[in-house]
Amino acid sequence: MFSPATKKSSSAARKNVGIRRDYDSVLLESRSPLQDSPTVPNRPASGTPAPWSSRLSVIARMPVKKSDKEAEIDAISPVFVGEFPKVVRDAQDILLQNHASDDPSNSGGIDKETSLAWIICGKRLFMWNCLSPTAFIGCVELELPSTILEGGNVGKYSSNSSNWLICVVNWNNAKRTAGNVIPQSSSAGIVIFNKKTCRLAFWPDIYNANRFSPVTSAVLHEESEFTNYGTENSNKPLPQSKLYINSLIASPIPGTIHSCIALACSSEGKLWGFLCSPSGIHCKSIKEIFRQESKNSAPGLSKGYPRSIMWHPFTKLFDKPYRQFLLLTNHEIQCFEVKLSSEFNMSKLWSHEIIGNDADLGIQKDLAGQKRIWPLDLDVDSDGKVMTVLIAIYCKDRVTSSSYTEYSLLTMQYKSGVDIAKPTGGNVLEKKAPIQVIVPKARVEDEDFLLSMRLKVGGKPDGSAIILSSDGTATVSHYWRNSTKLYQFDLPYDAGKVLDASVFPSLEDSKDGAWAVLTEKAGVWVIPERAVLLGGVEPPERSLSRKGSSNDRSLQEERRNIAAGGNIVPRRASSEAWNAGDRQRPSLTGAALRSPQDEDSEALLFQLFHEFLLSGQADGVLDKLNNSKAFEREGEINIFVRASKSIVDTLAKHWTSSRGPEIVVSVVSSQLVEKQNKHQKFLQFLALSKCHEELCSRQRQSLQIIMEHGEKLAGMIRLRELQNTISQSDATGFGLYSGSDTRISGALWDLIQLVGERARRNTVLLMDRDNAEVFYSKVSDLEEIFHCLERQLDFVISVEMPSLVQFQRACEISNACVTIFHAAMQYRSENDIWYPPPEGLTPWCSKLIIPRGLWSISSFMLQLLNETNRLDDSARLDFFSNLELLSEVLLECYSGAITAKAERKEEYKTLLEEYWNRRDALLNSLYQQIILFFEATIQNSTEQNKEQKVILTEVSSRLLSVAKRHGGYQTMWDICSNLNDSELLRTLMHESMGPKGGFCWFVFKKLYDSEQLSKLMRLGEEFQEELASFLTEHPNLRWLHEMFLHQFSSASETLHSLSLSTDYVSPSSTENIESCGSTCRLTLANRKHYLNLAKISAMAGRNFGWEVKMKRIEADLNILQLQEEILRLLHDTEERQSIGNKLLPPVDIIELCLKMENPDLSLHAFDIFAWTSASFLRSNTTLLEKCWRNAASQDDWGRLHQMSVTEGWSDETTIQTLRRTVLFQASNKCYGPESQAFEVRFDEVLPLRQQSSELSSLKDTNSSVEAVLMQHEYFPDAGKLMLSAVMLGSDWDATNPGTSAALIDH
Repeated sequence: MFSPATKKSSSAARKNVGIRRDYDSVLLESRSPLQDSPTVPNRPASGTPAPWSSRLSVIARMPVKKSDKEAEIDAISPVFVGEFPKVVRDAQDILLQNHASDDPSNSGGIDKETSLAWIICGKRLFMWNCLSPTAFIGCVELELPSTILEGGNVGKYSSNSSNWLICVVNWNNAKRTAGNVIPQSSSAGIVIFNKKTCRLAFWPDIYNANRFSPVTSAVLHEESEFTNYGTENSNKPLPQSKLYINSLIASPIPGTIHSCIALACSSEGKLWGFLCSPSGIHCKSIKEIFRQESKNSAPGLSKGYPRSIMWHPFTKLFDKPYRQFLLLTNHEIQCFEVKLSSEFNMSKLWSHEIIGNDADLGIQKDLAGQKRIWPLDLDVDSDGKVMTVLIAIYCKDRVTSSSYTEYSLLTMQYKSGVDIAKPTGGNVLEKKAPIQVIVPKARVEDEDFLLSMRLKVGGKPDGSAIILSSDGTATVSHYWRNSTKLYQFDLPYDAGKVLDASVFPSLEDSKDGAWAVLTEKAGVWVIPERAVLLGGVEPPERSLSRKGSSNDRSLQEERRNIAAGGNIVPRRASSEAWNAGDRQRPSLTGAALRSPQDEDSEALLFQLFHEFLLSGQADGVLDKLNNSKAFEREGEINIFVRASKSIVDTLAKHWTSSRGPEIVVSVVSSQLVEKQNKHQKFLQFLALSKCHEELCSRQRQSLQIIMEHGEKLAGMIRLRELQNTISQSDATGFGLYSGSDTRISGALWDLIQLVGERARRNTVLLMDRDNAEVFYSKVSDLEEIFHCLERQLDFVISVEMPSLVQFQRACEISNACVTIFHAAMQYRSENDIWYPPPEGLTPWCSKLIIPRGLWSISSFMLQLLNETNRLDDSARLDFFSNLELLSEVLLECYSGAITAKAERKEEYKTLLEEYWNRRDALLNSLYQQIILFFEATIQNSTEQNKEQKVILTEVSSRLLSVAKRHGGYQTMWDICSNLNDSELLRTLMHESMGPKGGFCWFVFKKLYDSEQLSKLMRLGEEFQEELASFLTEHPNLRWLHEMFLHQFSSASETLHSLSLSTDYVSPSSTENIESCGSTCRLTLANRKHYLNLAKISAMAGRNFGWEVKMKRIEADLNILQLQEEILRLLHDTEERQSIGNKLLPPVDIIELCLKMENPDLSLHAFDIFAWTSASFLRSNTTLLEKCWRNAASQDDWGRLHQMSVTEGWSDETTIQTLRRTVLFQASNKCYGPESQAFEVRFDEVLPLRQQSSELSSLKDTNSSVEAVLMQHEYFPDAGKLMLSAVMLGSDWDATNPGTSAALIDH
């Protein structure tokens, strides 16, 4: 394709090629004559060995010290990750040796969904999983039917990459079994089309090719109809007008076995459908594109169009019989929906014009200088929301008359609100961003070359795209920092053409990996994200045209110049660069680079540590490191942490994946022990140099990480021992199900493979290593085990497995997790003095990913608990024991995480709730299993009850210990209850004094809720303070406990407040406290009873002010008695029932007194005011005035006035008559010499008389009794009598009647 400028390498880098060549010379003697033969095409004269040569020796693989410039060049180099299978190499060698073709090039590709790579070499098709480590590569070899080859011979076009279209059909829809931690299909079919011969072939199952032979079609031509072409009738003569198929897709048909449909678009403007099954291939023309769109299609532009066809990724997520596919024509994108069946029912959903007169919809045509526009290819991101189109525009400069081609990317997205699942209409897309120009002025190529270009999207960096062309080049385009950067894949030796590119799938959901490139001769390479970011260059601005350009030069000269600029050194043995210090993760977007000072300090530290290993001396180390500012970084970037990580993560030089997993099994233990010894020496180095003391005081987190490396190393060693034990056990038998070698199979081995595969995917520098090798080498990433357990447990333990296998594998994984944790805790215990103070630091085993990963396997085991009846007693106990130990580890991790968050003053309530819920679920389920097992045991036992109790105590002892440590109070209560062991209960109550009362409060609440109140009060004899604190919220029992403690005054206060409570629910009486329980409401009799008890308690306590307290209680008793009297006099039965035993507020009682119009009750209303507080009296003056008006209305003052005038009453008669009135009695109650009131007198709130100046103002806020009476209807006539009654009552002394005031004269 186009060739962007590349960063040139220095002379030192070119010299390094020679250095490598010297190291690699050890291989020259073993090379075959064929490799040295001058007849091998394109073989460099330098003799640089090809990447498929045997692995280098240990000496040859030692990393060479690189200069900064060389390291920079290495950073932008592609990384070798996968070799061709041996059978492919052999086939290539035979093809070269026999010179069977004029063009020995291969065609090949990579299927993104299944990660299957394929190469056609001669008459054979080879397929293998390109993600598999070299040792595990399994290659499928298929013989191409002679009918789809041109004349049955291996001609020039039989292996030309532009002549073959291949679709992989994944029958199991990417379902992954536990043994297949590398995503691959266990059952797949192949649809292959030869453009030259126009024939189609179909393999129903490539993994069972001997059982299912391929079926082929006849030659496709324009008149092909719905015909069945099987193996028996596929040799028909070739018609004259054959089709030219541009693109091909296939999808399985739901509900069928080994049947699929394939869709193809041809240059004649048609869509073709193929129904492929083991019985044959059916073909039909199902759509004519350009005939329907003839108005929008200019003459002569349909060549090569429709250009490409692809399935819409969004519809792949749903298990439905319909799928959408996209079609790229010469001016628009079209979307169809097809039913996955033999009927080929298809409907058009929408179309969007990308080349037209509106620049807002896509690319505007007919602009000045434009001669022609080609949409070359279409691809969609993994979410199905963004579509990218590769555009080529043939232009002519009107000034210089030079011609050039402009390449650009057009990105479209669905408009907001459009339903992607069922979009309809003609305007559903919009531009996501302005058109991205890749190369503004490139060489003018012929149309066939342009139409051979392919586009891929989805790789790293995010938003990048890779463009492939038929000349074998691959260029990554990435828009970064407001400009387009291009990175061209290139190798210094002859690697052949780039056959295809894809994206390494990530084990994370909705996340793609780095770009993977399949070369013709050098295997599979990866372009790291860092290489694209650092090695990308801006597109050249000068014209690269070779047709009439003012800068016209020969194509050969131009290619020589570009090749000279691209002579970079790729990193062949990629994983060894990991040991050479380049441990950066590939995801570098936004990451800050380390400063030269950090690198110098790290180099000095390694040098000083090396000298310590040789001499055992560490004098002056601290000063040197201080001078180099080695203690200024904290956390993972600290140089001591990096040095520690380098020790524990070192890759063993002599591990080699070419020897398979056996080498891993045999040498991993010794390598881990060597790492442990070296790490221990590193700690000694820190101690002797006093760096440990400096880290402990200044950088506690860094020291914590260093020590945790030791913990993880200890855990890894124990894990390796466990795996070795499992591998040597004769009782495993897991490998038969997972399909792997029984010596190394099992759930733990599958988990190791999964974690190793995840590490390889995340770090492309490790792609050439074995999964187990990577897992055991990257010790510092041990927590990735728990990440995989949380996200991908179904890969290790599938619900499709037999139940017994699920039990076994769950126990194995559980045992592995517990082993890691116990080893880490043992290391911490043995090396406790090395650790910094823990305050505010989060241990690695308390990071959230650890407990949540443990919960994933724990919850799975909880689900299996219901099926434990399928196990025998020993297996059931083993399963229970594993879950019990795992639960203990899980809860410890949660506890550590919560403690760390609390110390750092971070929010932890959500995590605490999660911890409580999962603790209760685990402990309760485990105890239920204990009870079930115990009940099953005693049914077949003749032992006495005492012995049965001992058995239950033994089997529940460990669970009781876990519950006690983590506050599992419900489990503790259940154990004590089932054992009926009050002594154990009291012991636990003493030992579990947690927050909010601890276990004591839990026991008290249980007894209170179950109404076992006598037991609760008896516990107060031993737990006096705890019960007193608990009963603060339960005053119905608190007074009893206070009396037991001889706190009589407090008991009196409690009883008094309890008797006046309006909404409290409590026992009805102390005599019947056990039977009534805590659900009875207080009656008026109960309240009076509590008030009487309060009086007795106050008298017994005789604290300061007890006399006043007694009067207050007496007043409340009087109010209660008044309420009872009112209820007796209340004639309204319905109202009386509604009141019932409710305690009425004083205001309501007064209102009832006034309502009933009873003289005695009218007087009692004033009593209530006298019995209440001053605040009540002051806040209810209006009600008090109402009481006076009601009192005045109780007597007929008009009649009394008339009688006094008619009969001529004397003063004595008048006084005697007025003494019988309610006004007199009310005045005597409130204002008389013997009146009683609390805190304030009535005359302070409502005086009897007003001053003469105030008599004219009846609305004065400072009212009086006189002012209230003046509003009475008879006051103008009987006012003298009314005021006389009030004044006589205020002065009347029943003990001395002669002292009463005289009658009012006015």
